[in-house]
Amino acid sequence: MNKPIRSLLLAAGLGTRLRPLTLEVPKCLVEINKEPLLENWINKLEAIDVEKILINTHYLSEKVDAFLSIKYKNNKKIQKIYEDQLLGTAGTLLANRDFFNDAICIMIHADNFTYMGLKDLIKAHNKRPKNCLMTMLTFKTNDPKSCGIVEVDNKGILINFHEKIDNPPGEMANGAVYVFDNQFLDWLFKNHPKAKDFSREILPFLHGKIYTYHTKMPYFDIGTPQKLKEARSLKK
Repeated sequence: MNKPIRSLLLAAGLGTRLRPLTLEVPKCLVEINKEPLLENWINKLEAIDVEKILINTHYLSEKVDAFLSIKYKNNKKIQKIYEDQLLGTAGTLLANRDFFNDAICIMIHADNFTYMGLKDLIKAHNKRPKNCLMTMLTFKTNDPKSCGIVEVDNKGILINFHEKIDNPPGEMANGAVYVFDNQFLDWLFKNHPKAKDFSREILPFLHGKIYTYHTKMPYFDIGTPQKLKEARSLKK
């Protein structure tokens, strides 16, 4: 019997590098080809028959609420959790462990953009080496200094990780889409119950325990006006 799939969409960020655009629009609602980033990810999750989606909110949360209430008015799969103070990427996951139960879990930074689907990523996770607690999406970046850079062995297992350093050793970047299940959550709660930042406080302790799935499709962290411009120039 296949496990159900549940997803955490991280959508609470301030989007400071995209100002002035994000002074009035939360980053997760920035549009590419007339589609908000958040909608792009929800559609991808619907395509793999996700059971439930949890979206965290904080900055301009009322605008995210309004968007969801109109666009997904009758969609009972979608839940929201408001953070009065930002918990961090790891902190949000830790605070919502009960949401996942015995499911395949996908945690996604909703400020990223790609046209790739998630089906092959899930397949890769289901076939991951037994010692791996998680599967990470990776992509080729043209700006390695701005990304978390991943080094892997010949089996695609992460052996080193460098979060935004001056001289990164490659162009394979962390796409900030992670697939895992209770085995990883048990490890996380046992070893890092007070962590805040996933990239800086969790990933460095998982060398040899993360399987990677590399996409050849264009992939963007919509963190700057330049990246937004590049993503908007793509043809679907």
